[in-house]
Amino acid sequence: MEKTTLGLNLPTDPRWVNIAEKDIAEILIDHAYCEQKAASSGISLIVTYPEREDLVEIMTDLVAEEWGHFERVLEKMKNRGISLGRKRNDEYVAAISKILKSGGSRDEQLVEKLLLNALIEARSCERFKLLWQNIEDEDLSKFYYELMVSEAGHYHTFLDLAKKYKGEEYTMKRWGEFLEKEAEIMKNLEVRSDRMH
Repeated sequence: MEKTTLGLNLPTDPRWVNIAEKDIAEILIDHAYCEQKAASSGISLIVTYPEREDLVEIMTDLVAEEWGHFERVLEKMKNRGISLGRKRNDEYVAAISKILKSGGSRDEQLVEKLLLNALIEARSCERFKLLWQNIEDEDLSKFYYELMVSEAGHYHTFLDLAKKYKGEEYTMKRWGEFLEKEAEIMKNLEVRSDRMH
């Protein structure tokens, strides 16, 4: 199976970017909530693992960056007369959250959460790349290029932290399992015009 440059086992269905561009207001709304959830996830790691000083420091910076992205998406929406609206269910995140193992040591549980975040960042980065390369709106194309670069950095941050806490061999074996299961989920997930994932 051919991997994407982000290590994902299955690339996004090419139809997604075409239908997403036709419903860009809905994509921006969903994207805003994705950034909000990313910030919340970083805060949750800080609250759950306060004894990990390096994790707290890194997540503090990441939370600030993700919240900055949220504000930037809101600005793009405001300029286009789009209101935030109600939060939607994220079917992708709900599905991949089932990959997480329950039980295990505190470090193993931390690694599970870090790998889940890495996976979400990798898929987001891939979607941003598609938007950057394919949408006609020049302002949004540039915007998604900038976010693509940032999300790629976040993906590596989560993966590197997981390796630090449980070692390269354990982490990469588990990461491979995450990627296999995510690919199966992507095969069966409906291609929607109103969702970032």
